[in-house]
Amino acid sequence: MRMLLLSSCLFVGGLAHAANDLPGGGIDPQALSRHVRILASDEFEGRAPASPGEERTVQYLIEEFSKYGLQPGGVDGSWVQPVPMVRAQVDGPVRAQLRQKGKSRALVNGEDVTLQSLRPQQAVDIQDAPLVFIGYGIDAPERQWDDYKDVDLHGKIAVVLINDADFEADRSGAFDGKAVTYYGRWTYKFEEAARRGAQGVLIVHETAPAAYGWATVKSSGTSPLFDIERSPEQALAQHVPVRGWMQRSLAEQLFAAAGLDFDAEKRRAMTAAFKPVALGDATLSVAFKLKREQVVTRNVVAKLPGGAHADEAVIFSAHWDAFGIGQPDAKGDRIRRGAIDNATGVATVLELGRVFAAGPQPQRSLYFVALTAEEKGLLGASYYAAHPLAPLDKTAAVINIEMFSPDGPTRDIASWGKGRVSLEGDLERVAKARGRRYSPDPNLEAGFFYRADHFAFARLGVPAITIGPGLDMREGGVEKGRKLRDAYFAACYHQACDAWTPGWDASGHAADTLLVYDLGAELANSRRWPHWEEGSEFRAARDKTESARR
Repeated sequence: MRMLLLSSCLFVGGLAHAANDLPGGGIDPQALSRHVRILASDEFEGRAPASPGEERTVQYLIEEFSKYGLQPGGVDGSWVQPVPMVRAQVDGPVRAQLRQKGKSRALVNGEDVTLQSLRPQQAVDIQDAPLVFIGYGIDAPERQWDDYKDVDLHGKIAVVLINDADFEADRSGAFDGKAVTYYGRWTYKFEEAARRGAQGVLIVHETAPAAYGWATVKSSGTSPLFDIERSPEQALAQHVPVRGWMQRSLAEQLFAAAGLDFDAEKRRAMTAAFKPVALGDATLSVAFKLKREQVVTRNVVAKLPGGAHADEAVIFSAHWDAFGIGQPDAKGDRIRRGAIDNATGVATVLELGRVFAAGPQPQRSLYFVALTAEEKGLLGASYYAAHPLAPLDKTAAVINIEMFSPDGPTRDIASWGKGRVSLEGDLERVAKARGRRYSPDPNLEAGFFYRADHFAFARLGVPAITIGPGLDMREGGVEKGRKLRDAYFAACYHQACDAWTPGWDASGHAADTLLVYDLGAELANSRRWPHWEEGSEFRAARDKTESARR
């Protein structure tokens, strides 16, 4: 095993440091692969929150953390932090009828559209709601941008574009070029339309600006929705009666029948002068029953108490949830196993817990957190951030891990989005020390910064980063790495084929985990506090708690 560990580090550049100079024999690629194999096995049923798969997942994580000698870090001396939520799912068939120019057309849920609701209601029953095109559905006063122009959306369904107005524009404008802002996220579009009193929202799906294909939309759009517990008044204000997506081809037909050209209207929406436009006489009727129930899911939390600065914390996190059991794919497979997304991240957190527990006591306390319901809107992370188990003002950093690669070693390592946080420079430095390099997110237009659990902490000011794999493969270079990445997102992201296989090569996973260890060990024993840099929207929130860190 020691030779395997040594080679897993030496291949990245002939280093003086080796993976097995760490406590506990170092990062073990076989252990990483084993964790992924088990967590992504059929017995875990796709690890959906509030399911039998959750129970198996939670018990497995507790057993592993306990074996390593870590302490329970959850509520009341337990290993878990309960996260109360509401689960809402379509109960029975969905009926959707589009009427336009005297003609009626039945829309197929999952094929033409995906329709859901988080409204506190027993059924959705909407009759002949007019459709209005609202461009990108953005109101951003600080960017001098308002797509709504005070249009009255009560009783109407807003049709909006995914991403933001710069993504396909000829030049950068109000939204940072191709680096998608939070305004480009689907979550924002639903929330803003609800604030405007809309009867519903339909986002037009396009693969490039969404960063995933229709199969991903269908998979998530036909799964149960989750939400944090809210008062009835809060829930009514937060959620439109019906929400979902439509295929671009359907949008093109809608626009054409209204005497509009979809591409021309899309170009018009890329300008601040855009004004909403009714889609002719098009109306949509929707009817389906809802099953709503209160459920409790769980974050799993292990702790390694610190020494001289035990009141300070470093968090290592990854989400344990995937999409559970859904509609069958072309092969009849219904289990969305979530091997890469994100059993790999959970495996890294487990292995980091083992290695740190085998070493000397850190100065700061370390928390190893497997978060729930990331796939439902970062809900587990958001709940922890609102109910922290270690004070956020003394949490030095959150190091989140997502979707490490099963394809072998790379020369580089990356982080998600452009966070303007000192942790990015720290990651670059520890990578260089191991003979590797740091690559900024090569796909800023996908908006990954807003799609990972670290964002729930960042928005409250905690320096946070999500670390993911690089693309520059040791064998095949960037071209091969990009090809493998694109193939995964096109075919297996949130699908049944995101599965562990016997050909899984965990050597790159181990090398990336080693860099996370290096960064975490430095933070665990440092008097330095990571910080947000100039231009970060999160710096002000952190600065407000500066006195707690003196």
